[in-house]
Amino acid sequence: MRRPDLSTESAEFLEDLAEELSVPPSRYEEAERSYKSLGEWLHRDGSTVREYDPQVYVQGSFRLGTTIRPSNEDEEYDVDSVCELRKLSKGHLSQQKLKALLGAEIEAYRRSKSMIKPLREGRRCWALDYADGAQFHMDVVPALPNEASVRALLESKGADPRWTSTAIAITDNEVWSYPYVTDDWPRSNPKGYSEWFKSRMAVTLERRKRVLAEQVRASIEDIPDYKVRTPLQAAVMILKRHRDQMFEGRSEVRPISVILTTLSAHSYQGEESVGQALASILAGMDQHIEQRAGRYWLPNPTDALENFADKWAAHPERAQAFFEWLDRARGDFLQAASSTDRKIITETWERGVGTELADRTYRRRQPAARPTLLKAASVAPPSAALSFPNKERVPTKPQGFGGAT
Repeated sequence: MRRPDLSTESAEFLEDLAEELSVPPSRYEEAERSYKSLGEWLHRDGSTVREYDPQVYVQGSFRLGTTIRPSNEDEEYDVDSVCELRKLSKGHLSQQKLKALLGAEIEAYRRSKSMIKPLREGRRCWALDYADGAQFHMDVVPALPNEASVRALLESKGADPRWTSTAIAITDNEVWSYPYVTDDWPRSNPKGYSEWFKSRMAVTLERRKRVLAEQVRASIEDIPDYKVRTPLQAAVMILKRHRDQMFEGRSEVRPISVILTTLSAHSYQGEESVGQALASILAGMDQHIEQRAGRYWLPNPTDALENFADKWAAHPERAQAFFEWLDRARGDFLQAASSTDRKIITETWERGVGTELADRTYRRRQPAARPTLLKAASVAPPSAALSFPNKERVPTKPQGFGGAT
């Protein structure tokens, strides 16, 4: 399969685009402080769950290092976390009881921190809304250890059980078993998924952490993962923003992040630049979606019995939306890839990621403004400023990629 030629200018634009999308380290540190603070509260002397060894940890994009900046000040960072009671089992209580038990403690924590906004209950979690200036909220999913059950289930079906040591059972108030003491709980494994995702970029991640450790004269073990960013993570960030832009106002059919992330990780081949990573990912994404008995199937890498595309059967418009998005992303990438004109590259990506973000990315490599005291002859004329044409830009038909089926 032909790979597009990637110009230096286009490659630099994609590196800069990832920088513009990146979350400041302070946000990762803030998220870490938040879930650690809750964990400390649950371990205090008066805690009603202390004896069950509560462990609070982050999951989702913050754990994977693929969180992107909100597109505007009205949006919040969504910090997804888990509270796993390590010394409780599914035979001790129902999902409903576990959720209520933990909810009472989180409410007490909220009051102790004088948090004004009330605690909200979600389908699977409790949501803590921080002060307006913080611009984030934390979803806390109650959970119990679930290694033995998941391992036995996967082995009985001949599926790979290698990631089951961190499997958990979670609450969901929309499943039939919610109010009953039963072994039938929803399954999850955010730690296992994170380890699988890291395994897809292990060499690059280790190399970049080693370089940073040498620069700051620290051991590689002292460098947290969020301090470095791999091409795989950067590519996922760009694709997520491209998806958000395309489906603005149509969130009901927007491809979910775990599908984009899983397909990207499968398709990544260890490339060292964002541009080359995107080329491989866009070329290979649809090749990892299976067809089983006429249904789309994207297995969870840590639990092959779970299908990330399970909603596509009941909502075929979501499958159609995914392939439409993939065609658009391929077209935008290919149209910009070989151009050496930074304005054309910017204009091409503008439709995919938004005018403001594309313009900020363009200006990252613009020379600094000259001092106003210089004589007028040394100042660039107004005609040299960046301008965007008003006509609609239509991407060329993708070439060199496998078609969506």
